[in-house]
Amino acid sequence: MAATGTDIGKAIKLLTNDELVAIPTETVYGLAGNALSREAVTKIFSVKNRPQFDPLIVHVPNLEKAKDYVLEIPEAAKKLADKFWPGPLTLLLKKKPIIPDLVTAGLDTVGIRCPDHSLTRQLLKELPFPLAAPSANPFGYVSPTKPAHVEEQLGHKIPYILDGGPCPVGIESTIVGFENDKPVVYRLGGLSLEDIEATIGTVTLMTHSTSNPKSPGQLKSHYAPVKKVILGSIEALLKIHKTNVGVLSFQNDFDTANQIILSPSGKLDEAAQHLFEALRAFDRMDVEVVLTELVPDQGLGRAINDRLRRAAAV
Repeated sequence: MAATGTDIGKAIKLLTNDELVAIPTETVYGLAGNALSREAVTKIFSVKNRPQFDPLIVHVPNLEKAKDYVLEIPEAAKKLADKFWPGPLTLLLKKKPIIPDLVTAGLDTVGIRCPDHSLTRQLLKELPFPLAAPSANPFGYVSPTKPAHVEEQLGHKIPYILDGGPCPVGIESTIVGFENDKPVVYRLGGLSLEDIEATIGTVTLMTHSTSNPKSPGQLKSHYAPVKKVILGSIEALLKIHKTNVGVLSFQNDFDTANQIILSPSGKLDEAAQHLFEALRAFDRMDVEVVLTELVPDQGLGRAINDRLRRAAAV
């Protein structure tokens, strides 16, 4: 099984030798490898069983370092990075040839971000290369927000988990790109649409793709637990599904045996932080289906609802 600890030196040695290391970010844990090494990137796809048409995000310590790997940074992208980096924002920009086509699924753009976690930022500052790092879980499954989640599913496939504790945001980064110089959101995430539009104005949403996505996290069925997820009115669904059910609610108590409430106080940031761990918990329960509901569709609620819809997609 993978060793777990806070030894940045050990992580650097492994990554320099084209091994993979699970790293903490403010969003979810990433499965990291040298983004400039085809060998390391190939291992990422293999360990995750991830299709190579789904591009990876490249992690850097700051905006200045990002310039080494992209051709240009549009003014709107610079405004976003200046305000929200480090943080849960990925920018989709035209890549330089130094980034292997394998990282970007052959596209001429690369998703790049600066994560907001002290351990990983220190790691990135000390490495001479950026890190490609999708979520550290089998492809299509619920993303990990604790070291134990990584150990449970990938611990037998990787040598080291850099332990940064629980992820405080709990949902992947928001991905923003540019088409004809117009900003486009390709994935809703830990940075709200409201915050983005307050910074650069109105954006277009383009968050789903049945195949050949332009950015990570665009596939319709994704972030899904093993147990079947049914989305709707929990009260109505409980009249249909009466036995062996789990209930995942936003803040209301439905007085059922297998229930998880994301935020009893009705806070969307708290609900986002607990979402993936709750979906994982139902897989360990003796239930056949998980009944759930949408949360208020504002702020981080949009990203939560996006993940719930994809978890319920069949």
